[in-house]
Amino acid sequence: MKNDVIIACDFKNKADTLAFLDRFEGKKPYVKIGMELFYGEGPDIVREIRARGHEIFLDLKLHDIPNTVKKAMANLARLGVSMTNVHAAGTIDMMRAAVEGLELGSNGPRPLLIAVTQLTSTSQERMQRELLIAETIENTVAHYARNAREAGLDGVVCSPLEAGLVKTACGADFLTVTPGIRYPDGELGDQSRVTTPQKAREIGSDFIVVGRPITAAADPVAAYERVCRDFLKGE
Repeated sequence: MKNDVIIACDFKNKADTLAFLDRFEGKKPYVKIGMELFYGEGPDIVREIRARGHEIFLDLKLHDIPNTVKKAMANLARLGVSMTNVHAAGTIDMMRAAVEGLELGSNGPRPLLIAVTQLTSTSQERMQRELLIAETIENTVAHYARNAREAGLDGVVCSPLEAGLVKTACGADFLTVTPGIRYPDGELGDQSRVTTPQKAREIGSDFIVVGRPITAAADPVAAYERVCRDFLKGE
């Protein structure tokens, strides 16, 4: 299995996104397209970035009734992305429907499907007070991960701090895709549960999703190369 650094292209429009990717001469980093860009530009932005040779993690976090998610996933599969996701809170039935939709819409191997356990912006206190989940973050993430595995998914999105416990709960081959990557000299932004690229790999992250430490850097290419070096150090 390939371990990789995914750049979160959380830009407001196509022009800014392509201008950013143009800086990576001769490189084709794995990129994440999220809600802001997808809702602003539509499916064509996925097709254009794919045509440039990039693998794409389409981060739309579907969460609806099973039949709706199944039909939506069938459409997303036709875009040819490498990975997409749902919210694990949508239940096992919904996640199974998502797998069925991807298989229905894919011409070849279906995209990897992962489930969001708890957002990295969610703290223990907020989860318990606002979401009324009395369990710890760790127990909740492990339980949601086991549900995702039961539903036939390939892995989960979790904080890098929980990657190891997901591996323990679900096995070494169950993927962990982890945002919340920061350096000690960087700002946390809206993230709550974070660690460095090297530590994330040591704990058990298979893919790390990195946004502002790369996209807001004075030299994004150098920042990307630093993250890649540090992530591979943890192997």
